[in-house]
Amino acid sequence: MTGVIIALVSGILMSVQGVFNTQVTKQTSLWVSAGWVQFTALLVCIGAWFFTGRQEVTALFQVTPRYVLLGGVIGAAITITVIQSMNSLGPAQSAMLIVIAQLIAAWLIELFGWFGMEKTSFEWRKFIGMLVAIAGIILFKWEK
Repeated sequence: MTGVIIALVSGILMSVQGVFNTQVTKQTSLWVSAGWVQFTALLVCIGAWFFTGRQEVTALFQVTPRYVLLGGVIGAAITITVIQSMNSLGPAQSAMLIVIAQLIAAWLIELFGWFGMEKTSFEWRKFIGMLVAIAGIILFKWEK
């Protein structure tokens, strides 16, 4: 149950952050806004590190495979694309498409065992669930 609550909070925070970042971008620029997001995230992480045990930062040099260290680069790309999508589509439609894209990508990662994740077998109910979610987006977007 804890995982469900954390996931729901994460979704809410992502939507609120996207709206906030879009508003900052309107008053500054895309790169200033995205840079501010990443900078303030770094400050929060450094502060949390000081108060929660101070694990060795040098452990990063032992991480394998090395490509998994690109999370920050991906995070910057996420910030920029969320800002742009919310600006052009609005929060609701943007969030729906983002969530569907996340769901499909996560399922494919599990299905094929990409990036070191445990491989799972194909299940028709999951495939049908994806189709239902996509149909929901089409229905939501449908105009009279």
